[in-house]
Amino acid sequence: MLIWGTKGYLHQLAMMTLVCGNCGNPAAHGLRKYVTKFTLFFIPLFPVSTKYRTQCTFCGMEQQITKEAAEQLLATAAAPQPGYQPQQMQGQAPGQPHGQNPYQQ
Repeated sequence: MLIWGTKGYLHQLAMMTLVCGNCGNPAAHGLRKYVTKFTLFFIPLFPVSTKYRTQCTFCGMEQQITKEAAEQLLATAAAPQPGYQPQQMQGQAPGQPHGQNPYQQ
């Protein structure tokens, strides 16, 4: 007796701000990778299909995109933005670990 089937996996690749094609709002969009794998005795062996999608967090519309478009969006999301400076938490001295108050000894 052989037990075989498929199992789906969801990978969140990035969150980025894009203008939605449905609602027109600049909102956060999740870039997700959906992978379906063939299983034998409940052990995933190899991918059967891979799909990339973006989902608007404002209206919920999901749009399927190509692998090349997903890689380009991922590269854009990973690149540092010009003029961006990480903000320091209020009351935290530079170089001080998060959660420790440098003014208390």
